Amino acid sequence: MVKQNCWEFKKCGRNPGGEKVKDLGVCPASIESSTDGINSGSQGGRACWAISGTLCGGKVQGTHAAKEGNCLICDFYKQVQKEERPNFKTTAAIISLIQK
Repeated sequence: MVKQNCWEFKKCGRNPGGEKVKDLGVCPASIESSTDGINSGSQGGRACWAISGTLCGGKVQGTHAAKEGNCLICDFYKQVQKEERPNFKTTAAIISLIQK
């Protein structure tokens, strides 16, 4: 089974070279190198819920704390959690890597 990154799953078009980059900018998750490999993703592609500035519901979101409630009920978040069990990296673990 191929594990998708958030921009592939959500088809947001904010990945480098994506069709919505001109209008919405490059998503921070698609270029966050400190999270590369987390939850088997490329850059922050499988850690997006812990990265500020990602797209959700057609709008650019703020800090991870402000968007956390939406992320916890997100289909993609649930899919990653299921696929990575028992090695799923939590928000706290991801944030500690970003802040280093």
